[in-house]
Amino acid sequence: MSKPIERSVVTGASGQDGGYLIERVLAAGDEVHGFCHSEQSASLLRSTYPRATVHVVDLTDSAMVHSAIGEIEPTRVFNLAGITSVAQSWNQPLDTADILALGPLRLMTAIRDVGAATGRPIRLLQASSAEVFGESDEVPQSEQTRRAPVSPYGIAKDFADRMISVARIQGVHASSAILFNHESPRRAEAFVSQKIARAAARIAAGDAAPLALGNIDVERDWGYAPDYVDAMIRIVEQPVPGDYVVATGRSHSVREFVAQAFAVVGIRDWSEHITIDETLARPNDPTRLVGDATRLQALGWAPTLDFAGLVELMVRSAADQLGSQQGPAA
Repeated sequence: MSKPIERSVVTGASGQDGGYLIERVLAAGDEVHGFCHSEQSASLLRSTYPRATVHVVDLTDSAMVHSAIGEIEPTRVFNLAGITSVAQSWNQPLDTADILALGPLRLMTAIRDVGAATGRPIRLLQASSAEVFGESDEVPQSEQTRRAPVSPYGIAKDFADRMISVARIQGVHASSAILFNHESPRRAEAFVSQKIARAAARIAAGDAAPLALGNIDVERDWGYAPDYVDAMIRIVEQPVPGDYVVATGRSHSVREFVAQAFAVVGIRDWSEHITIDETLARPNDPTRLVGDATRLQALGWAPTLDFAGLVELMVRSAADQLGSQQGPAA
C-alpha cells in the first residue's frame, strides 16, 4: 500500500533548515508550501524550488496565519521561522517575542481550529533551541534538564515550548525539536561558524585582514543541518507527540572551531590572524551547551558528519565560493 501524500507547510522556508527540509519533502514525493516573510524572499524561493508553492505570510498577523492554514489544510506544519540570532534578540527583544513566542502560538491556534473544523488533524513540529537551558549546571542537557534561559531568544523559545504542552492538552499533535547548534555551507555569515569558515578561506587566499571574534572559549555542540532536518521529520512522524533533544553529544569551543578551520587550509598558527573584540561577546552567553540525544537515537537517528568533517565541508565550500567570485587566474 502506497504512503499517503503529505501536505507540509514549512515556515522560515528561505533559511538554512527550510531549504534542506523543502528538498527532503519534495524528494519524498510530497506537497510542500513554503512561508516567507517578504515577497523578495518568496520570489527567490520560487526560483530555487519551482515545485514548491510559496506564500508570503506574516507570523505576527493572526488573521493571515489562520487564513493561510485554512486555505492550505496541511497535514504537517514545520515551524522554523523567526529571528535566528541570539545576539539580535538582545537588540530586538519585542520583535523576538512577537515572532518566536507569539508566532508559534498563532500557528498552534490556527492548526487546532482548522483541524477541528475539517476533521483532519494537523501535526506540528516546533523548532526549539538549546538556548532554553541557559547556563545549565547539568551537562549534557536532556529533555528533563531544568530550563533557565538567559536571553530574549531563549526565553521566547521556552515560552513556545510550554505552549506546545498546552496544544497537546487541546488535542494537537505538537512536538518540539530542541535543536543544538547545526551548521552547513548554507549558513549566513552572521553566524560565527560561517564567519570563521569564510575567514579561513580568504586568509589562505592572501587576504591579510584579521578575523574579529568575541568569546572564543564558550563550547557548543555543533552538528550538520541536513542531519537535524532528518531528525525533525522523524519526530513529526511519531504516533505520539513529544519533545526531543537534537544534538551530537560532543562539544567544542569556538577556539577549537577556529583551529580546525585554519588547519583545513594548512595554517597551523592561526593566532596572528585573530583579534578579540569584547563588544562581540554576547551578554550572559552560556558557557557549555551539549546535548543528550538518547531519546532521539531510539528512533534510529544518528549524526552522519562529525565535527572535523563539518568544519572541513564549510571551509572547502567557502574556498570554492571565493574562487568562483574571483574568477580564473590570468
